[in-house]
Amino acid sequence: MKITCIDTPLLHDLLSNSLTTTSPTILTETPSSTTKTANPSALSELSESPKSQGVVLTIGNFDGLHLGHQQMINTTLKLANQKGLTSAVMVFEPMPKEFFAPTSAPARLMNRLETEYVFSHYHYQGQTLDELMIADFNKDFRSLSADEFVRLLMDKLNVKAVVIGDDFRFGHDRTGNSEFLRNCGLDVTIINTVTDNQPSHSRISSTRIRQLLQAGELAEANALLGREYCMIGQVQHGDKIGRTLDFPTANVALDRLLPALHGVFAVDVQLLDNSQEVITNGWQALASDGENGISGLAKDSLFGTANIGTRPAVNGQEWRLEVHFPQFKGDLYGKLLKVRFLHFLHGERQYNGLEALKAGIESDVEQLLAWREAEKINKVKNNELNK
Repeated sequence: MKITCIDTPLLHDLLSNSLTTTSPTILTETPSSTTKTANPSALSELSESPKSQGVVLTIGNFDGLHLGHQQMINTTLKLANQKGLTSAVMVFEPMPKEFFAPTSAPARLMNRLETEYVFSHYHYQGQTLDELMIADFNKDFRSLSADEFVRLLMDKLNVKAVVIGDDFRFGHDRTGNSEFLRNCGLDVTIINTVTDNQPSHSRISSTRIRQLLQAGELAEANALLGREYCMIGQVQHGDKIGRTLDFPTANVALDRLLPALHGVFAVDVQLLDNSQEVITNGWQALASDGENGISGLAKDSLFGTANIGTRPAVNGQEWRLEVHFPQFKGDLYGKLLKVRFLHFLHGERQYNGLEALKAGIESDVEQLLAWREAEKINKVKNNELNK
């Protein structure tokens, strides 16, 4: 899957002049590539692909890429296959609500790395997306009129058909809708609200999944996501308090204003390479002094206990994701980790001093290790029953 990053600092002026001047700066890269110098003329090449006749595009935030979003992606893939066109999705970075009100924006289910990972690994009936377009949502982009936005789609991105939700609106005045798109000559497919299979037929939404994750209801959230909830981030230096308590942690970059999870969890963690693929036997190569850690429930994973929050016990202010790996020793700084959340233990707690904090962490680790053992026994029993 090609990833195209569209930077639009001059987009409004360019579109006002019928897109006859220099193209906006963009960056095109693949998931495995490193950042390259922006190419000012590359926008005209966006639609050049093995299926250069045009693009079937779906547009939205797609935060979480839940089952409702997947209906839009699946329809996009089917239409692109039927028409012999390129399949593509456009998302916004930052998300519009983060741009307009960063202090009150909803928790982010997927940061940019996670967005790239989930879309690049998504498949439907043997098909995968051809392209992920990440539009820089800034003051120039948000100033586009509905007409200017459609001209961008049709004249520069070679879009022939769009797949949108039933509540999709666009343009700074929000006058753009499905009828507007059709009147401009685009083939429009509308996906109605997707509901769950419960008797209430409740709407599947990112908001609902955020609420479930914030409550620690992992199983219910995973059911609406269609997969297990994960976070991806690079290990960075922290304040190293954990090692003074004999519980060293990996400080995993959250790369979002606000995470959806909060509290103490059992996790399993995989090492990813620069292409965001799981490294086979990666943990064994990193382990030192014979401390190899405890295997996780997924292949090539290590079991860990994670705290995600502001760490009130040490007067913390910033949101952190910190993972402790029992019985493991190794240098993880700079490594890219995929953290899969398995079990919620409790929310963050305030402790009266570092000794009380250490005792609390020790108790958490013991409880989560016991949960892991019980989970492994249950898996063995289930496998025997299914034979």
